[in-house]
Amino acid sequence: MGLDLDIYLINLFVIGLLLLLVTLGSGWIDKLPISFALIYLIVGITLGPYGFKIVQLKPDANFLERLTEFVVIVSLYSCALKMNRPLNFGAWRSTIRLIGFLMPISIFAIAAISHWGLKMEWGPAILLGAILAPTDPVLASEVQLADTDDKDELRFGLTSEGGLNDALAFPFVYFGIHWLEKGNNWQDWFKEWVAVDLIWAVVAGVGMGIIVAKAVVFLEQKLEKHTPIDDLMADFIAISTILLTYSLTEFIYGYGFLAVFVAGIAAQKQYEDQEKRHSQLEFTEQVEKLMEVATILILGSMLRVQAIWQHLGEALLVGGLLLFVIRPVGAWISTIGGNYKPITRALFGWFGVRGVGSMYYLCYAFGHGLKDSLGEQIAWITYITIVLSVILHGISTTPLMNRYERLISRRRRKLNQPTVAGGEEA
Repeated sequence: MGLDLDIYLINLFVIGLLLLLVTLGSGWIDKLPISFALIYLIVGITLGPYGFKIVQLKPDANFLERLTEFVVIVSLYSCALKMNRPLNFGAWRSTIRLIGFLMPISIFAIAAISHWGLKMEWGPAILLGAILAPTDPVLASEVQLADTDDKDELRFGLTSEGGLNDALAFPFVYFGIHWLEKGNNWQDWFKEWVAVDLIWAVVAGVGMGIIVAKAVVFLEQKLEKHTPIDDLMADFIAISTILLTYSLTEFIYGYGFLAVFVAGIAAQKQYEDQEKRHSQLEFTEQVEKLMEVATILILGSMLRVQAIWQHLGEALLVGGLLLFVIRPVGAWISTIGGNYKPITRALFGWFGVRGVGSMYYLCYAFGHGLKDSLGEQIAWITYITIVLSVILHGISTTPLMNRYERLISRRRRKLNQPTVAGGEEA
């Protein structure tokens, strides 16, 4: 018992010290070609079994599922609060292209590689595609909208994509799970999958997200007319909205992730006081960052050399093609005719960050029939792909986004230059 207590206290000490160091050094870290997630991953590996053996975390799949589930729903709500455009097709054209074209391209391309390259059956291959296809709303914060006044098309597209594809990959996850449970006898489960997992769950998610958010904001505004809410407690309205929306939607077999994202959009559009919206955004981002530390530390401490070596070839085939071929080519195809600048299309293709969302889907699959050697194979392909993404995107995000911002700034200055006679720029 004493040993367990010591390990627990050491883990608390490590997390506390890491938070202090990255917070105090955040000004310098922001200028370096390195992300906070990469720092957490390196620390997790260094302090884990192959380093100083200080961090000894052995979470089971159920604990990881619940941890990553909470991190994702908070991040989805945070993403939704940043959505600053009217709800019409023209304003959300980037999102529609990235969700409607790029996500299915990614899922089925990964499935094809897994089926023909790794000899998986189509069901598990589609499951792996659904696990790896969603971009991460947690680890991709550096390329998302900075605030509610940010109008940048690249950042809006990546933020809204990360918010929606973590929910809309679920039908394909269920497709793979049904295959694992009932085999390729389609007539036994395909109609149920279409009716429940594809149609009902999406409709229920959208509807419940709107209903709960509007009800909470309405109740809050009515009560504030009589008794103001304590300033220290006000931001907990965001967490309560997240938890109520998610749980009520899951009760009726809807997609809770989708509902939470919709609830965030509905809530921020209903608030007349924009300061409240900004305050909730800051609060949810702080919670998200805290939970990100724990999640990535755990991932780093879970990595095992023997398992990585055993599945490295398979992971490099799937993950390498996903990051360097499938995502870039898919993004280029999805943005044809959209009048985007080449650099915007290229960065849409590169910034397909994989992370906590994929970990959640993997753990969910383990709780619903994924097991044995197939489960181990899919798990390590997923872990290695996430690590590759954290390293590659962690190193490249700062220099690429700095270059992008410089190009955008030069273009804006050029457009704002006064003109001389004849219409040529001065």
